[in-house]
Amino acid sequence: MSGDNRSFPQPKGRPAKQTAIHPMSADAGKAVGPRKKKAGKEPASASAKSDASPDLEVAVASAMDSPLYVNSVEKGMRVLMAFDGQQRQLSLSQIAALTGFDLSAAQRFTYTLTVLGYLNKDEESRKYELSPKLLDFAYHYLSSSELVTRATPYLQQLSQETEETTNLTILDGTDVVFVQRIVSRHVLNPTVVTGTRIPAYCTASGLALLSTMSDEEVDVILGASELRQHTPFTVVDPKKIKLRLATFREQGYAHIKEEYFLGDVSTAAAVKDARGRGIGAVNVAVTKARWGADSDESRYANLVMSAARAISVQRK
Repeated sequence: MSGDNRSFPQPKGRPAKQTAIHPMSADAGKAVGPRKKKAGKEPASASAKSDASPDLEVAVASAMDSPLYVNSVEKGMRVLMAFDGQQRQLSLSQIAALTGFDLSAAQRFTYTLTVLGYLNKDEESRKYELSPKLLDFAYHYLSSSELVTRATPYLQQLSQETEETTNLTILDGTDVVFVQRIVSRHVLNPTVVTGTRIPAYCTASGLALLSTMSDEEVDVILGASELRQHTPFTVVDPKKIKLRLATFREQGYAHIKEEYFLGDVSTAAAVKDARGRGIGAVNVAVTKARWGADSDESRYANLVMSAARAISVQRK
Protein backbone atom coordinates (compact mmCIF):
# COMPACT_ATOMS: atom_id res chain seq x y z
CA MET A 1 0.00 0.00 0.00
CA SER A 2 1.33 3.45 -0.84
CA GLY A 3 1.23 6.46 1.46
CA ASP A 4 2.65 7.28 4.88
CA ASN A 5 4.46 4.34 6.40
CA ARG A 6 5.65 6.06 9.54
CA SER A 7 6.55 3.82 12.42
CA PHE A 8 5.48 4.70 15.95
CA PRO A 9 8.24 3.98 18.50
CA GLN A 10 7.40 1.63 21.34
CA PRO A 11 7.14 3.49 24.68
CA LYS A 12 8.62 2.09 27.81
CA GLY A 13 6.27 0.62 30.35
CA ARG A 14 3.95 -2.30 30.81
CA PRO A 15 2.27 -3.92 27.81
CA ALA A 16 -1.45 -3.82 27.33
CA LYS A 17 -3.48 -6.46 29.13
CA GLN A 18 -3.53 -9.74 27.29
CA THR A 19 -7.22 -10.21 27.81
CA ALA A 20 -9.56 -11.31 25.08
CA ILE A 21 -12.77 -9.36 25.53
CA HIS A 22 -15.79 -11.63 25.62
CA PRO A 23 -18.04 -10.65 22.71
CA MET A 24 -21.22 -10.85 24.75
CA SER A 25 -20.10 -9.36 28.04
CA ALA A 26 -22.36 -6.33 27.97
CA ASP A 27 -25.55 -7.96 26.81
CA ALA A 28 -26.26 -9.44 30.19
CA GLY A 29 -27.24 -5.84 30.91
CA LYS A 30 -30.39 -6.43 28.90
CA ALA A 31 -31.63 -8.51 31.79
CA VAL A 32 -31.25 -5.70 34.30
CA GLY A 33 -32.84 -2.75 32.58
CA PRO A 34 -32.47 -0.27 29.75
CA ARG A 35 -29.09 0.25 28.13
CA LYS A 36 -27.47 3.65 27.92
CA LYS A 37 -28.69 5.49 24.84
CA LYS A 38 -26.22 5.37 21.99
CA ALA A 39 -24.78 8.46 20.41
CA GLY A 40 -26.85 10.14 17.74
CA LYS A 41 -30.52 10.61 17.07
CA GLU A 42 -32.95 7.78 16.58
CA PRO A 43 -33.26 7.42 12.80
CA ALA A 44 -36.56 7.70 11.04
CA SER A 45 -35.50 5.34 8.27
CA ALA A 46 -36.24 1.65 8.09
CA SER A 47 -34.37 -0.87 10.19
CA ALA A 48 -33.64 -4.54 9.93
CA LYS A 49 -33.72 -6.27 13.28
CA SER A 50 -31.63 -9.38 13.52
CA ASP A 51 -33.01 -12.37 15.36
CA ALA A 52 -32.00 -12.51 19.02
CA SER A 53 -29.22 -14.93 19.75
CA PRO A 54 -30.61 -18.02 21.51
CA ASP A 55 -27.15 -18.83 22.88
CA LEU A 56 -27.03 -15.43 24.55
CA GLU A 57 -30.51 -15.79 26.04
CA VAL A 58 -29.64 -19.20 27.46
CA ALA A 59 -26.36 -17.90 28.90
CA VAL A 60 -28.05 -14.93 30.60
CA ALA A 61 -30.88 -17.08 31.99
CA SER A 62 -28.40 -19.62 33.31
CA ALA A 63 -26.30 -16.93 34.98
CA MET A 64 -29.35 -15.39 36.66
CA ASP A 65 -30.38 -18.77 38.05
CA SER A 66 -27.05 -19.20 39.81
CA PRO A 67 -27.08 -19.16 43.64
CA LEU A 68 -24.26 -16.60 43.34
CA TYR A 69 -26.57 -14.12 41.60
CA VAL A 70 -27.66 -11.31 43.99
CA ASN A 71 -31.03 -9.90 42.96
CA SER A 72 -30.78 -6.81 45.14
CA VAL A 73 -27.59 -5.74 43.37
CA GLU A 74 -29.36 -6.14 40.03
CA LYS A 75 -32.25 -4.00 41.25
CA GLY A 76 -29.95 -1.26 42.46
CA MET A 77 -28.23 -1.24 39.08
CA ARG A 78 -31.60 -1.14 37.37
CA VAL A 79 -32.39 2.12 39.18
CA LEU A 80 -29.11 3.70 38.09
CA MET A 81 -29.61 2.51 34.51
CA ALA A 82 -33.03 4.18 34.39
CA PHE A 83 -31.09 7.44 34.01
CA ASP A 84 -30.16 6.87 30.37
CA GLY A 85 -29.30 10.43 29.41
CA GLN A 86 -32.63 11.33 27.89
CA GLN A 87 -33.76 13.09 31.08
CA ARG A 88 -31.44 14.57 33.68
CA GLN A 89 -33.96 14.19 36.51
CA LEU A 90 -36.56 11.53 37.28
CA SER A 91 -39.37 11.45 39.81
CA LEU A 92 -39.95 8.44 42.04
CA SER A 93 -42.96 7.41 39.95
CA GLN A 94 -40.91 7.67 36.74
CA ILE A 95 -38.17 5.49 38.26
CA ALA A 96 -40.78 2.95 39.32
CA ALA A 97 -42.26 2.88 35.81
CA LEU A 98 -38.87 2.53 34.11
CA THR A 99 -37.63 -0.22 36.42
CA GLY A 100 -40.89 -2.14 36.86
CA PHE A 101 -40.75 -1.71 40.65
CA ASP A 102 -43.66 -0.73 42.83
CA LEU A 103 -43.35 2.67 44.52
CA SER A 104 -42.28 1.16 47.83
CA ALA A 105 -39.36 -0.76 46.29
CA ALA A 106 -38.36 2.23 44.15
CA GLN A 107 -38.35 4.42 47.24
CA ARG A 108 -36.11 2.01 49.18
CA PHE A 109 -33.55 1.74 46.39
CA THR A 110 -33.47 5.46 45.61
CA TYR A 111 -33.11 6.26 49.32
CA THR A 112 -30.21 3.82 49.70
CA LEU A 113 -28.43 5.10 46.58
CA THR A 114 -28.92 8.68 47.77
CA VAL A 115 -27.43 7.89 51.19
CA LEU A 116 -24.46 6.20 49.46
CA GLY A 117 -23.96 9.32 47.35
CA TYR A 118 -24.77 7.89 43.90
CA LEU A 119 -28.04 9.81 43.51
CA ASN A 120 -28.84 13.41 44.38
CA LYS A 121 -32.34 14.49 45.33
CA ASP A 122 -33.75 17.94 44.60
CA GLU A 123 -35.85 18.70 47.65
CA GLU A 124 -37.94 21.26 45.77
CA SER A 125 -38.95 19.15 42.80
CA ARG A 126 -38.45 15.86 44.72
CA LYS A 127 -36.72 14.47 41.65
CA TYR A 128 -33.53 12.44 41.53
CA GLU A 129 -30.45 12.69 39.34
CA LEU A 130 -27.13 10.88 39.04
CA SER A 131 -24.36 12.30 41.20
CA PRO A 132 -20.75 13.02 40.16
CA LYS A 133 -19.66 10.22 42.50
CA LEU A 134 -20.53 7.76 39.72
CA LEU A 135 -17.62 9.19 37.74
CA ASP A 136 -15.32 7.54 40.29
CA PHE A 137 -15.97 4.23 38.55
CA ALA A 138 -15.00 5.67 35.15
CA TYR A 139 -11.89 7.29 36.62
CA HIS A 140 -10.77 4.08 38.32
CA TYR A 141 -11.40 2.08 35.14
CA LEU A 142 -9.45 4.46 32.92
CA SER A 143 -6.56 5.04 35.34
CA SER A 144 -6.08 1.29 35.89
CA SER A 145 -6.38 0.28 32.23
CA GLU A 146 -3.02 -0.70 30.78
CA LEU A 147 -4.52 -0.52 27.29
CA VAL A 148 -5.61 3.12 27.76
CA THR A 149 -2.28 4.06 29.37
CA ARG A 150 -0.32 2.42 26.57
CA ALA A 151 -2.46 3.86 23.76
CA THR A 152 -2.79 7.48 24.89
CA PRO A 153 0.62 8.79 23.69
CA TYR A 154 0.06 7.19 20.29
CA LEU A 155 -3.40 8.73 20.00
CA GLN A 156 -1.94 12.12 20.86
CA GLN A 157 0.82 11.71 18.28
CA LEU A 158 -1.69 10.52 15.67
CA SER A 159 -3.94 13.51 16.36
CA GLN A 160 -1.03 15.93 16.03
CA GLU A 161 0.11 14.23 12.84
CA THR A 162 -3.31 14.36 11.16
CA GLU A 163 -4.95 17.33 12.94
CA GLU A 164 -8.00 15.09 13.27
CA THR A 165 -9.89 13.42 16.11
CA THR A 166 -8.44 10.09 17.23
CA ASN A 167 -10.09 7.45 19.39
CA LEU A 168 -9.46 4.23 21.26
CA THR A 169 -12.49 1.95 21.53
CA ILE A 170 -13.14 -1.50 22.93
CA LEU A 171 -15.82 -4.03 22.10
CA ASP A 172 -18.51 -4.47 24.74
CA GLY A 173 -21.28 -6.81 23.68
CA THR A 174 -22.64 -5.59 20.36
CA ASP A 175 -21.23 -2.07 20.78
CA VAL A 176 -17.90 -0.31 20.78
CA VAL A 177 -17.24 2.00 23.73
CA PHE A 178 -14.96 5.04 23.57
CA VAL A 179 -12.35 4.71 26.33
CA GLN A 180 -10.01 7.47 25.11
CA ARG A 181 -10.64 10.35 22.73
CA ILE A 182 -8.33 13.13 21.53
CA VAL A 183 -10.57 15.80 20.00
CA SER A 184 -9.36 18.13 17.25
CA ARG A 185 -10.72 21.53 16.28
CA HIS A 186 -12.28 19.84 13.24
CA VAL A 187 -14.35 17.39 15.28
CA LEU A 188 -17.72 16.50 13.75
CA ASN A 189 -19.48 15.26 16.89
CA PRO A 190 -18.38 17.09 20.07
CA THR A 191 -21.12 15.28 22.02
CA VAL A 192 -19.30 11.96 21.58
CA VAL A 193 -17.23 11.62 24.76
CA THR A 194 -15.43 8.93 26.68
CA GLY A 195 -18.05 6.34 27.64
CA THR A 196 -20.16 6.82 24.51
CA ARG A 197 -21.21 3.54 22.94
CA ILE A 198 -22.17 2.98 19.30
CA PRO A 199 -22.98 -0.19 17.31
CA ALA A 200 -20.03 -2.28 16.19
CA TYR A 201 -21.55 -3.45 12.89
CA CYS A 202 -21.63 0.02 11.28
CA THR A 203 -18.50 1.68 12.67
CA ALA A 204 -14.91 1.42 11.49
CA SER A 205 -13.63 0.54 14.97
CA GLY A 206 -16.27 -2.13 15.47
CA LEU A 207 -15.68 -3.68 12.07
CA ALA A 208 -11.91 -3.67 12.63
CA LEU A 209 -12.45 -5.58 15.87
CA LEU A 210 -14.98 -7.98 14.34
CA SER A 211 -12.50 -8.74 11.56
CA THR A 212 -10.18 -10.35 14.13
CA MET A 213 -12.89 -12.82 15.20
CA SER A 214 -14.07 -16.13 13.83
CA ASP A 215 -17.19 -16.34 11.67
CA GLU A 216 -19.01 -18.07 14.53
CA GLU A 217 -18.27 -15.22 16.94
CA VAL A 218 -19.29 -12.64 14.36
CA ASP A 219 -22.58 -14.50 13.83
CA VAL A 220 -23.32 -14.32 17.57
CA ILE A 221 -22.70 -10.57 17.68
CA LEU A 222 -24.68 -9.82 14.53
CA GLY A 223 -27.47 -12.09 15.78
CA ALA A 224 -27.74 -10.05 18.97
CA SER A 225 -27.48 -6.67 17.20
CA GLU A 226 -30.32 -4.46 16.10
CA LEU A 227 -29.23 -3.92 12.51
CA ARG A 228 -30.70 -0.48 12.07
CA GLN A 229 -30.39 1.83 9.05
CA HIS A 230 -28.83 4.82 10.84
CA THR A 231 -28.07 6.65 7.58
CA PRO A 232 -28.80 5.91 3.90
CA PHE A 233 -25.30 4.38 3.73
CA THR A 234 -25.54 1.91 6.62
CA VAL A 235 -24.95 -1.72 5.64
CA VAL A 236 -27.46 -3.89 7.52
CA ASP A 237 -27.43 -7.17 5.61
CA PRO A 238 -25.43 -9.71 7.69
CA LYS A 239 -24.09 -11.39 4.55
CA LYS A 240 -22.78 -8.10 3.18
CA ILE A 241 -21.29 -7.22 6.58
CA LYS A 242 -19.40 -10.53 6.64
CA LEU A 243 -18.17 -10.01 3.08
CA ARG A 244 -16.71 -6.63 3.98
CA LEU A 245 -15.17 -8.14 7.12
CA ALA A 246 -13.24 -10.53 4.89
CA THR A 247 -11.88 -7.53 2.98
CA PHE A 248 -10.99 -5.65 6.16
CA ARG A 249 -9.32 -8.77 7.58
CA GLU A 250 -7.15 -9.11 4.49
CA GLN A 251 -6.12 -5.46 4.24
CA GLY A 252 -5.58 -4.98 7.98
CA TYR A 253 -7.91 -2.02 8.52
CA ALA A 254 -11.55 -0.97 8.21
CA HIS A 255 -12.71 2.11 6.33
CA ILE A 256 -16.28 3.38 6.14
CA LYS A 257 -18.10 6.56 5.15
CA GLU A 258 -21.19 8.05 6.79
CA GLU A 259 -22.67 4.82 8.12
CA TYR A 260 -23.50 6.03 11.61
CA PHE A 261 -22.95 9.81 11.45
CA LEU A 262 -23.58 11.74 8.26
CA GLY A 263 -20.45 13.60 7.25
CA ASP A 264 -18.11 11.22 9.08
CA VAL A 265 -15.32 9.28 7.35
CA SER A 266 -13.52 6.85 9.63
CA THR A 267 -10.52 4.56 9.32
CA ALA A 268 -9.60 2.05 12.06
CA ALA A 269 -7.21 -0.77 12.85
CA ALA A 270 -7.40 -3.34 15.63
CA VAL A 271 -5.05 -3.42 18.60
CA LYS A 272 -4.26 -7.08 19.24
CA ASP A 273 -3.17 -9.24 22.14
CA ALA A 274 -0.37 -11.79 21.96
CA ARG A 275 -2.73 -14.29 20.31
CA GLY A 276 -3.70 -11.88 17.54
CA ARG A 277 -7.16 -11.19 18.93
CA GLY A 278 -8.58 -7.67 18.90
CA ILE A 279 -8.65 -6.01 22.33
CA GLY A 280 -9.27 -2.49 21.11
CA ALA A 281 -9.22 -0.32 18.00
CA VAL A 282 -7.51 2.92 17.00
CA ASN A 283 -9.38 5.15 14.59
CA VAL A 284 -9.11 8.53 12.94
CA ALA A 285 -12.38 10.35 12.24
CA VAL A 286 -12.37 12.92 9.45
CA THR A 287 -15.22 15.13 8.32
CA LYS A 288 -16.42 14.62 4.76
CA ALA A 289 -15.63 18.26 4.02
CA ARG A 290 -11.96 17.65 4.88
CA TRP A 291 -11.67 14.31 3.08
CA GLY A 292 -9.56 14.57 -0.06
CA ALA A 293 -8.69 12.15 -2.81
CA ASP A 294 -8.56 8.36 -2.60
CA SER A 295 -4.94 8.74 -1.48
CA ASP A 296 -6.26 9.92 1.90
CA GLU A 297 -7.52 6.42 2.66
CA SER A 298 -4.05 4.98 2.07
CA ARG A 299 -2.43 7.65 4.25
CA TYR A 300 -4.81 7.28 7.19
CA ALA A 301 -4.83 3.49 6.90
CA ASN A 302 -1.04 3.34 7.20
CA LEU A 303 -1.06 5.68 10.18
CA VAL A 304 -3.73 3.81 12.15
CA MET A 305 -2.18 0.42 11.38
CA SER A 306 1.23 1.65 12.51
CA ALA A 307 -0.23 3.03 15.75
CA ALA A 308 -2.24 -0.14 16.38
CA ARG A 309 0.82 -2.32 15.86
CA ALA A 310 2.84 -0.20 18.29
CA ILE A 311 0.15 -0.49 20.96
CA SER A 312 -0.47 -4.20 20.41
CA VAL A 313 1.04 -6.85 22.64
CA GLN A 314 3.89 -8.50 20.78
CA ARG A 315 4.06 -12.26 20.53
CA LYS A 316 6.96 -13.79 22.45
